[in-house]
Amino acid sequence: MKKLTIALAGNPNSGKTTIFNNLTGARQKVGNWPGVTVEKKEGYIKKNGYNLKIVDLPGTYSLTPFSIEEIAVRDFILNEKPDVIVNIIDSANLERSLYLAMQIIELDCPVVFALNMADIAKARGISINKTKLSELLNLPVIFTVGNKGQGTELIINTIIKEAESFSLSPKKRKVKYNREIEYLISNLKKNIEKKSLSLVSYPKRWIAIKLLENDKDIIEKLKKIHQNKIDDLINLADKYRARINFFFKDEPEIVLTDDRYGFIAGIIKETVFVSIRKRIDISRNIDLVLTNKFLGFPIFIFFIWLMFELTFSLGSYPMEWISSGVSLISSFIDTSLSDSIIKDLILNGIIAGIGSVIVFLPNILILFFCIALFEDTGYMARVAFLMDRIMHIAGLHGKSFIPMLMGFGCSVPAIMATRMLESEKDRILTIIITPFMSCSARLPVYIMLAGIFFKDKAGTVIFGLYLTGIFIAILSSKFLKATLLKGEDAPFVMELPPYRVPMLKSLIIHMWERSKMFLKKMGGVILLGSIIIWFLFTFPQNIQFTSDYSKAINDIKIEYSQKIASSDKTNKQRLKKELKGKIQIIEETKEQERISKSYIGMLGKGIEPLLAPVGINWLSGIAIVTGLVAKEVVVSTMGILYGVEKEDLGNAISRSGMTCLSALSMMVFVLLYIPCFATIITIWKEVSINWAFFNLFYTTFVAWTMSFLVYQGGVFLGFG
Repeated sequence: MKKLTIALAGNPNSGKTTIFNNLTGARQKVGNWPGVTVEKKEGYIKKNGYNLKIVDLPGTYSLTPFSIEEIAVRDFILNEKPDVIVNIIDSANLERSLYLAMQIIELDCPVVFALNMADIAKARGISINKTKLSELLNLPVIFTVGNKGQGTELIINTIIKEAESFSLSPKKRKVKYNREIEYLISNLKKNIEKKSLSLVSYPKRWIAIKLLENDKDIIEKLKKIHQNKIDDLINLADKYRARINFFFKDEPEIVLTDDRYGFIAGIIKETVFVSIRKRIDISRNIDLVLTNKFLGFPIFIFFIWLMFELTFSLGSYPMEWISSGVSLISSFIDTSLSDSIIKDLILNGIIAGIGSVIVFLPNILILFFCIALFEDTGYMARVAFLMDRIMHIAGLHGKSFIPMLMGFGCSVPAIMATRMLESEKDRILTIIITPFMSCSARLPVYIMLAGIFFKDKAGTVIFGLYLTGIFIAILSSKFLKATLLKGEDAPFVMELPPYRVPMLKSLIIHMWERSKMFLKKMGGVILLGSIIIWFLFTFPQNIQFTSDYSKAINDIKIEYSQKIASSDKTNKQRLKKELKGKIQIIEETKEQERISKSYIGMLGKGIEPLLAPVGINWLSGIAIVTGLVAKEVVVSTMGILYGVEKEDLGNAISRSGMTCLSALSMMVFVLLYIPCFATIITIWKEVSINWAFFNLFYTTFVAWTMSFLVYQGGVFLGFG
């Protein structure tokens, strides 16, 4: 007969011993665990061709090696490797019991959850969806009532089934921590694998977690076997522990414990319904409001609106300071250098391009500060939980909204974050719709156009654009789920970490780390793009104009000089102003003709028929094309194309014929078409080249269609 060793684990008073007695009857022997004075119970049964050795482990609340009971339980699981662990759980205290369960799951062993005292839980108004719990944790879950003998046969049958199933196909189960911790665990795990430690009986991810927790017991065991190999690993773990302490202002052990409870809170949210429940901890009380099915979503909308309102209103002041600084630099260079092609490159290429983008740095900083605030307080996870209901309409779930939320910062890491999704179809679908989430690179375009055409309502307009991106993402998901990516929704656990008071230093560091991407782009992609655009904008220089603009200017000067000479003082001022205005019109007409016959003008005129129906002129069309490099380049391109007389960009754009409606249409287009080439390449690497090109054409099609509806709808309603 086949032999199986079964371990019963659970909290004290969970009914574990009662179930042990039900399983084994009188077939028991009692002794002490080797080296410790802790009672050891074993029993034996025969069932379905198996000899089952049942081991009743000491009752414990965790596997942290603080007590001899905890050490005994952990050592048995790690060293004896039972074929199946039956975790006896008090159904009436599920949340408390699940902490030990999460630590057992992290050991990568076959586990069965026995939800004991199911009758007491029911009497207390607690309803547990065991099917959902089983799906979320990827392990068998059964109900038992130990003191009535209910579920004994079910436990035995489930044990045998799980042992056979796990031996054929080991199941990957993982308790998930916050992004920072997961990143450190992953790095430690890679280093452990590189060390080729022969302590293979311990899961590598679990070793990494124990090193972060500074588990003295595991560290000593590693040192005894691998003294020469382990020192560097311990030093690295100490460095990571210091990083956790710096960011979270807590000991790593406490941070990981909080994250486990956050994971548990997510499970409870998904699987437990309580008709009458006392909620006493602060996080629970806050969640009563922030995750309330009626209040939660309006509060989320308000917070997002407030974020963009602050981004625009607070950022306007430093924007003016930076803009003044750029103007001073331009004036200094203009007076210091003699006229030449190099001077033109510096002024109208580099300064005009970089300067038109760098003014938005304060807005980017404020946006990232707000996102860091949401993350560090724990609210971001609640947003994903709230969005779960809406995401289900689109055929996805709240877990998919996490990378989409990251897309507010940058689409590239957001797409990479979809690796957390278990379903391949859900992952591809999330990747396809994530570019619709408005990344920070688009923000300068919104701020520029909304600031020019919508003034005091700019913050609300920008907020509306972000909501539009979410709405289009959900509609696209619904469409693609029904056509190209059919499939069942994958179960998930939404981690709900405890609320924390964010540390200002941590917020600033997170804000700065993300904002560095913006500055790096300025010295790289945007600088290169600005130079290329200047070249296309400047050449060829031997342009044949349709009119003699110099003669026209000279003629009008002669005409007005005679009028001014014969006028009184009041009329002289008026005539001088008229003269200046007419000369400016002639010079702008000349410049527009020159641009239209430059290389970039030829490109713009070529795409003009495609963009005319959406209200975008050929100059703005050029900016949209260059935005494929990076969305910030849209602004720098417009700075070069429109800022032809070193005047305010807003006035130049306004005089170009762009209206509020066409500006809104352009913002919608910028919102929805592919963020940048880096995004396309990332999709290629993460999925395939076919999906990358599909995303490029699909987002562009959606962008054109929505801009068409906005512009033509506005014209039809009389807003044009």
